[in-house]
Amino acid sequence: MSVIHMFFYILMMVWFLTEFFYKKRLKSEDRDQNKDSSTLDILWIAIIFSIASSVTVSYLIDFPIVHAAWIVYLGELFIVMGIVFRFIIIKSLGKYFTVDIAIKDDHAIKKEGFYKYLRHPSYAFSLLTSLGLGLYLNNWISLALAFLIPFLAFSYRIMIEEKALIERFGEEYIEYRKKTKKLLPFIY
Repeated sequence: MSVIHMFFYILMMVWFLTEFFYKKRLKSEDRDQNKDSSTLDILWIAIIFSIASSVTVSYLIDFPIVHAAWIVYLGELFIVMGIVFRFIIIKSLGKYFTVDIAIKDDHAIKKEGFYKYLRHPSYAFSLLTSLGLGLYLNNWISLALAFLIPFLAFSYRIMIEEKALIERFGEEYIEYRKKTKKLLPFIY
């Protein structure tokens, strides 16, 4: 097994373990206003299915994005960036970050750092990791499966989360929403 493939497997393990850790340790407390509507379960199913299907397709169907090794390195770079920056985002929110959609009594809208440009940077970096997986696999179908399935699940979650935030913060969140993008700075 080559070093690049070994590094990929290590990255996949780190990705899974960090997400598993977040799921177990960063759930909302009973006193928080939980508005999750099963989006956490949907995300887990979507991400696991996207990983399994994209990897499987890459072994079964030869449909390369490019015929060059750089795409594998770019994919791994995106995976690393996604994992690291998602961790940074989670740490920056501190006690206000939960894996389920929940609002604490003393919750405030974070508007600095990444949140100055994006309303959902944690999801954006998770999607960057998924994009990295698709690029690493260097297969158009795998890329679509690795990215689009989680993107649809996160889109549903964003809809539920933003409804809860508008319910809690009203006009303040609506104004914040007008000044920021969901997932991609200046674009979307």
